Amino acid sequence: MTKEQINKLMAEGEFPEMSGQRELIETHISWVIVCDRFVYKIKKPIRYSFLDFSTLALRKHFCEREIELNRRLTDNIYIDVQPICEWQGRLVIGSKEGTIIDHTVRMNKLDREKQMDMLLLENKVTETDIRKLAEKIAFFHKNTDIIYKKNFLDIQEKFNDLGAEKEFFAEQPGTDHSNIISHAIETSDTFIANNKGLLAARLKAGFFRDCHGDLHSRNIFLLPSPQPFDCIEFNDDFRQIDVLNEVAFLCMDLDAFDRKDLADLFLNYYNHFFPAMITEKDKSLFMYYKSYRANIRAKVNSLRAKTAESGAEKVKALAAADKYLLLMDSYINSPDLLH
Repeated sequence: MTKEQINKLMAEGEFPEMSGQRELIETHISWVIVCDRFVYKIKKPIRYSFLDFSTLALRKHFCEREIELNRRLTDNIYIDVQPICEWQGRLVIGSKEGTIIDHTVRMNKLDREKQMDMLLLENKVTETDIRKLAEKIAFFHKNTDIIYKKNFLDIQEKFNDLGAEKEFFAEQPGTDHSNIISHAIETSDTFIANNKGLLAARLKAGFFRDCHGDLHSRNIFLLPSPQPFDCIEFNDDFRQIDVLNEVAFLCMDLDAFDRKDLADLFLNYYNHFFPAMITEKDKSLFMYYKSYRANIRAKVNSLRAKTAESGAEKVKALAAADKYLLLMDSYINSPDLLH
């Protein structure tokens, strides 16, 4: 679908439900329409080096894949894939008539106030929440597919991609972190060179698994049973990772909320339920993974700043990028990584 068609769908399209609310949320790869009972997620017709939604068939495939993968961790959220049809000049979701122009993932709408990022802002995440979440993620990791073939050294190249953002940061007032980026890349190169054996051993030992891939607080509902949703469906490589890499993302995110206490608590509970960090070398690797996750968040926000449609959006994205660069720097210089 095009943006114009999305606007038409929002304004006068027909949905499977009667709804007094239609809220559009746009990300860099999708449009999400929030109604009274259901949420509809539509993939943008785009192609990147890591993602291909360029054809109708591919978008349908990845809608189906999204439901299949997310049902591993969620209960009663992901419902089905609905066709979006053009019929007599109207756009209709779920129609059996007309020409199919796209597809959408239909989900049950949950209470936004129960999303973990919102609860963190209100200081409402409890130790019990963390224990339940750690237990669920550990159980999931123990039972998901083990990956025995993986180019585990490509994380070095992914880390070094941040170097492409140095020039942009240098152009922004007060945000020239060229030295931080250069030092981080140099440290990453050295760390990977010194720990190829560790990564190979972890791959052989079965610590690389088919994970969630995007495990952070905005993608978790803290219900009586925690519901991690919106896993990565569009690129298996991004999801098939070391379990410590997955856990590091959530712990980094908690650190970014200034809740290192919760990050440490989650890690301790997780490691109790699924011992994945045993040696001092494992601890160093975990710190490296946290720096990698902060690195990626910094790059994502740099890209958002470049494409921001308003000055306020650009300022917000740059502030976030700055926060994650400084967090990455703290991990890179941590004694746990350097010892």
